[in-house]
Amino acid sequence: MTRFCDIVFSFIGLLLLSPLFLIVALWIVIDDPGPVFYCQQRVGRNNKDFGLLKFRSMRVGADKMSLITIGDRDPRVTRAGYYIRKFKLDELPQLWNVLIGDMSLVGPRPEVRRYVDLYTEEQCKVLSVRPGITDYASIEYIDENKLLAQAEDPDKTYIEEIIPAKIALNMRYINDRTLGQYFKIIFLTIAKIIR
Repeated sequence: MTRFCDIVFSFIGLLLLSPLFLIVALWIVIDDPGPVFYCQQRVGRNNKDFGLLKFRSMRVGADKMSLITIGDRDPRVTRAGYYIRKFKLDELPQLWNVLIGDMSLVGPRPEVRRYVDLYTEEQCKVLSVRPGITDYASIEYIDENKLLAQAEDPDKTYIEEIIPAKIALNMRYINDRTLGQYFKIIFLTIAKIIR
């Protein structure tokens, strides 16, 4: 049933948000010439890689420096990118990933291969479901880059503290994947972004 909801909501979302997509695309190009979209390899269901789509919020080639964003004003983030990230507009193209079945609206956020390769056998259980645009961990860690900005070693903090905490939150949904939980997480996410 959640797959049916994913298809319906992602299709309607892409249709209704198409004018916003156009505005964001123009804003990106005017602010920092280069591609509008950014496609990054992430690990999905059954440990398979897929291309996760986002609106580009960083300068071209910025991902070669680091895989995590640190602080509100990471110098790699463009002026438009700051606001695109702040209001989570960069995530909207993932509705396409949802429509084609790479992702769900609700599920564990997909990680890059580098971090997935560090998972324990127990943590690999998050790869048994479709990754999602939002989940309990996304809500709890909505300001993750601010936390990393305060860390002495952001990469170490991410690996040793944030990933295990996120996976524990992911398991809450995985162990209780009901339609009620699905809608609850969607509404909690919207409320958090508005706040």
